Amino acid sequence: MKRAITLITNKYILSTLCFIIWICFFDQRDLFNTFDQREKLKDLLSRKHYYEQEIATAKQELADLQSSSTALEKFAREKYLMKKDGEDVYIIEDSTSLKK
Repeated sequence: MKRAITLITNKYILSTLCFIIWICFFDQRDLFNTFDQREKLKDLLSRKHYYEQEIATAKQELADLQSSSTALEKFAREKYLMKKDGEDVYIIEDSTSLKK
């Protein structure tokens, strides 16, 4: 019992314990903040991966459009509703996409 009291009242152990408590809970980079920052980092990395895939897809589409005139014509007809002379364009909208 006396040994435990002497350990608790030891100034080095007390200062070390106070330092650990300060670092874990009260510091600017405490445990809770560190965990939040790690979650944000994971989220940002997943977004980065998604956008890198989207960029790769867009670059592939651009390469296809630059190399093939039929792909360019198809793109213009689908995205910008362009048509040739004498053609009629009918736009059919999906009713399920309107609900979203």
